[in-house]
Amino acid sequence: MKPPKFRYHAPSSQAEALDLLNAYGDEAVVLSGGQSLIPMLNLRLARPAEVIDLGSVGGMDLIVTEPDAVSVGARVTHRQMEADPDIARHLPMARDAAGFIGFRAIRNRGTVGGSVAHADPSAEWPVVLLALDGSVDLRSKSGARCLGGDDFFQTVFTTGRQADELVVSVRFASRFADNWGFSEFQRRTGDFAVVVAAVACAAGSGGIGEARVALAGVADRPVRCPEAEEALIATEDPQAVAEVARDAFDPVGDSHGSTAHRKQLVYAQVLRAAGEALARRDKGRPDG
Repeated sequence: MKPPKFRYHAPSSQAEALDLLNAYGDEAVVLSGGQSLIPMLNLRLARPAEVIDLGSVGGMDLIVTEPDAVSVGARVTHRQMEADPDIARHLPMARDAAGFIGFRAIRNRGTVGGSVAHADPSAEWPVVLLALDGSVDLRSKSGARCLGGDDFFQTVFTTGRQADELVVSVRFASRFADNWGFSEFQRRTGDFAVVVAAVACAAGSGGIGEARVALAGVADRPVRCPEAEEALIATEDPQAVAEVARDAFDPVGDSHGSTAHRKQLVYAQVLRAAGEALARRDKGRPDG
């Protein structure tokens, strides 16, 4: 298949890219790594009049460690996340999740910002964003704003980004570096995940003070499960958390499995991810 006709733009600066988005709005799409957009163009599932390629825009491929977070430029690749020592130190869940994405060739080209903006409900980065209390930095000619993950993801391939806005970076909280778990089920290595579970927790007085349980493959967007988060804080029992998460959703069945099958996958992935998070917490205790 060949893509439909479009005009190609290769801005050399972020300001030039914002000018193009301001001029073309809904008629334009942004090309970052291209691992999602190019197949959609070739299959003619996307028919933009204008394609704005960020490949020559400098300053958007940086990883910056902040006091309580890590800011990841929109053009940082999955492979960078997998190999960067600061990511391994401050965002080990993100490093682990990156290794599940496609194959090495895809990870070499695909980008964090592109995946987040694409908002595939089965993708890894949106789930990690929710689990690590992340946010998305947006910029337009009229200014900048920041959206938390709960507000950014709206439905399938739909986000809170306006047509004239550019995803410039994604910020992940680093306070969960010691207590996390990540698990997903793929039918074959390199396939899109059927169900993804990401669990993170932080210590409080005498136990877990904060818990986050995020899932993909159960709804039209990545979601958190407040009931499972409450169960994790109250029980510190991976099985109880997994049972609550399984019963909290009725995912639509498809070619990858029935509703009952997906619910069982939710149970299995949450059980594993919650178990990993608690095991890391226990190992880090003075008496662990």
